[in-house]
Order: sequence, then C-alpha cells, then structure tokens
Amino acid sequence: MRIVIAGGHGQIALRLERLLAAREHEVAGIIRKPEQAPDLREAGAEAVVLDLETASPEEAAAALEGADAAVFAAGAGPGSTTERKDTVDRGAAVLFADAAVRAGVRRYVIVSSLGADPHHEGDEIFDHYLRAKGAADAYVLAKQGLDTTVLRPGMLTNDAGTGLVNLAASTGRGPVPRDDVAATLAELVESPATAGLTLELISGAVPVADAVSNAASTA
Repeated sequence: MRIVIAGGHGQIALRLERLLAAREHEVAGIIRKPEQAPDLREAGAEAVVLDLETASPEEAAAALEGADAAVFAAGAGPGSTTERKDTVDRGAAVLFADAAVRAGVRRYVIVSSLGADPHHEGDEIFDHYLRAKGAADAYVLAKQGLDTTVLRPGMLTNDAGTGLVNLAASTGRGPVPRDDVAATLAELVESPATAGLTLELISGAVPVADAVSNAASTA
C-alpha cells in the first residue's frame, strides 16, 4: 500500500512511518518545513513539503495522488493559539479528507483525542482543542466516499510501548505510550473493517493486533 501521513514529522507519525516502512508499505509524510525531510527519510518515508493550513484543495489532492490510505496525524501542538486549533486540528483535517475524496483515496484514519466533542463546553485552550478535534471527527465520519476510522488516544507518554492496549468505543481515561498509538494506527490502516468506528485507546492487557481485530468484529 501507499500511505500518506499528514503531520509527518510528529512524534506519533515518525514512529508510524518506521512501522509501515518495516511492513514494506510505501510511506509518504506531509511536512511544513523542508529541513524536517531527513528525519522522514531516516524513518523510511518520502517527504512531501506542503502546508495544510494554506494549501489549496488541488494541492492537497496532488499530495494524495496514487495513495491507498491517508492518515491525519497533524496538530497545532502545545502552546498554539485557539485560532490554530481551528485551522490545523479542524481545518486541515477537513481539507485532507476532501483531498482524499478528490484523489480517490477511500481509507482514512484520523488521530483525535479522548474527550473530543464538537459541543464540548469551556473557554480554555484545551476546550477549544477538544471542540476542534470533535468537529473534525464528525466531518470525516460523515464524508461520503471515505472509509474512516477515528482513533482517540488517552494521555500520551514517551514510555516504551508494551504492545498491550485497551481499544474500545469507551475506555475511560488513562495514559498510553506513543509507541502503542503508532502500532495501533499501523494495524488500523490495514484493517478497513474498522471503518465507521470511533475508538478510544489507552494502555491495557490485549495485544494490539488482537485489539484491532476485536474492534473490527463490532463494526
């Protein structure tokens, strides 16, 4: 498969690129800064320089041409403004989904967040973030022409992955290593039977591949 990842230089994305390349997939990561390209090449991925905050639909679709799957793992990041929560966490996800349809890419996996909700209340930065993520999730799930899976990880850590997770429609709060998020994404990309599902992810006791297979059986 050819898999294109938005937010290709993110901590989860770089881990995912290594995993997918090791599985002999053709991987491309979309980045904003050309100087990030060597890190992607080291991970086994092609670097595509494109700013999804300012790109046209045509430019975004061109980046997805020939892909079999798209993964949205971009984010404005800690310390960003409420405006960028909207332009990146919502707007770029919407653009990428529209571009996938334009390019004929059906499989779409989006990295969201535990608690994402377009109707979430509150005025703090994190409240804006959860609303933006929730709005993006709702949009891509409803988008005709996409087979979308939404993954909502809990609190991200840099602990070594265990390969054991709790993946379900509702898990409750909890931490999860970025290693295990990337491993779950790698399985989800290859598991179109999970299309239409919104899945929460925290550390648990079930091997990643089994957790994804179990989730697919509920679709």
